[in-house]
Amino acid sequence: MVKARFDAEIPNLPQVVDYVNESLAGDGWDQEAMAVMDVAVEEIFVNIASYAYAQLPDAEKFADITVDTDNEGVTIVFEDAGVEYNPLLREDPDVTLPAKDRSIGGLGIYMVKMSMDKVEYERKDGRNVFTLRKIKPAFGN
Repeated sequence: MVKARFDAEIPNLPQVVDYVNESLAGDGWDQEAMAVMDVAVEEIFVNIASYAYAQLPDAEKFADITVDTDNEGVTIVFEDAGVEYNPLLREDPDVTLPAKDRSIGGLGIYMVKMSMDKVEYERKDGRNVFTLRKIKPAFGN
């Protein structure tokens, strides 16, 4: 298990993605699975950087990210001390509608929910804790 703290600012996104990718290097992940995880990591980190601290201008703006691998897959945990918000409570967008008829927002978290094997949110000790779980694809699939 590896854990790192990043300033919750959008320009730090490449460092966050590199950190997750480096944590998984040599662990048998194929490019497609890595790309899916990169999109999920980007969505969660950008949400933290954009919204978690918007109402807390004097707060230390950070995101702690833990990457924990095991034989079956990876768990990535994002923690921040921003305003409490559970994006999983938001209703999924109706993706059957044409884009012009859809409500704004919610598509990114929907993509995360559809691409990860497990997505959880909890508020713990004054922190938002957002957990992603991805099972490693079997070879040959």
